[in-house]
Amino acid sequence: MTSPLRIGVWAPVHGPRAAWQDPAEPFDASWPHNRDTVLEAEALGYDATLVAQHTVNPHLADKDQIEAWTASAALAALTSRIEILAAIKPYLYHPVVLAKMALQIENISGGRFGFNLVNAWNRAEFEKAGIPFGAHDARYAYGREWISLVEPLLRGESVTHKGAHFDVTDYRLTPKSPVRARPRIYLGGESEPARALAADHADVYFINGQPLADVKAIIADLARRPRAGTPLAFGLAAFVIARETEREAEEEYRRLLALAAKDAPAKQEQAARTDPNVVMIRSFAKSPRVGTNGGTAAGLVGSYDQVAERIHAFHAAGIELFMLQFQPLRAELRRFAAEVFPRLGRPASAAAGRTIAAAS
Repeated sequence: MTSPLRIGVWAPVHGPRAAWQDPAEPFDASWPHNRDTVLEAEALGYDATLVAQHTVNPHLADKDQIEAWTASAALAALTSRIEILAAIKPYLYHPVVLAKMALQIENISGGRFGFNLVNAWNRAEFEKAGIPFGAHDARYAYGREWISLVEPLLRGESVTHKGAHFDVTDYRLTPKSPVRARPRIYLGGESEPARALAADHADVYFINGQPLADVKAIIADLARRPRAGTPLAFGLAAFVIARETEREAEEEYRRLLALAAKDAPAKQEQAARTDPNVVMIRSFAKSPRVGTNGGTAAGLVGSYDQVAERIHAFHAAGIELFMLQFQPLRAELRRFAAEVFPRLGRPASAAAGRTIAAAS
C-alpha cells in the first residue's frame, strides 16, 4: 500500500540552493528569513521542513549559517502542523545529550519532530575545531554505535552500554514523546554502510535527487534487506523549476545554471574540504545540475503538468516525502502551492493564489 504523498521544503539555513549570485535571490540565511519561510510553508500546506546542520557555512565560509537544533526548537514553538526535521552529525553530540534535545523538541512540537542522521562530508568543519574526522566507513561505524544508544533513549528505556566509543550506565530520559513511541528517524547517504544503517535503524531513508530508474533501484535494494519492525519508508530531495510551459521552465533552468557557473571558484575550494570517498559527491559529478543534494537530477523541471506527473511517478515507485528546493525560494514556494498542489490532488492554498495573482 502506497503511503500518502507528503511535500516538504528545505529551510534556507545557508542561503540560496542553486546559485549564490542570483539577483532574484539575495543571500539571506538569517533567523527571520528561516522563520518566515517555514511559517509561510506551513500556511501554504507544506508537510515538512528540513533544517540542515552545519556549524559554519559549507559553501561560503564568510557567510551566515543557522544552527539547526536551536532553530528547530524555535520553529517547533512557533508552528502547529508542519513536521520539523533537524539534521544531525553524530560526532558533534554525545548520544545522551542529543537524545535529550530531540525529546525536548518533540515535546515542544507536540510530536512533530524528527531528525535526519547524516555522515559528514566537510572535513574542515571538524578538523578546524579539533574534532576527530574518521575515514568514511569509520564514521558510519561510529554512527551505528551512536544511534544504537539514541534510539532506546528516545523510547524512554534504561540504557547500559559499553562499546568502542561510548560507556553509558543505567541512563534513562524523561519525559518521552507525548503522542508516540519516539520521534521519527531519517537517514541520508548513498554508500553501502549508509544503506545498511538505514535498513537497521531508520524509519525513512532519504535519497538524493536522481532519475526515477536509479531511485527505483535504490528502493528495491533497501526493500529486500532484512529488517525488524515496520517497512522502511523513502524520501527524495529535489530542486523544482515549474512553469506554465516546458520552454519557460527550461529557460529558467538555463538562467540558474549560468549563474551557478559563477560560483566555480568557491565550489573548487569546497571540493578541497570534501571527503573524496563520499558517494553523494561522486554522483553529483555525473551531469550538470542546479541545487544541492542532487538538485535537478530528479527531473522536476518542466510544465506544471509535467512536474506533477513526475512526482506521481516517484510516489508510485515508493517515495513518500519530497523535500524540495526552489529559487527564488519564497516566490517559487507559493507558485508550487498554487499550481502544482492541485495537480497532485491537494487543495491549492488561498494564500498562494492571492500572492500569485498580485504578482502577475
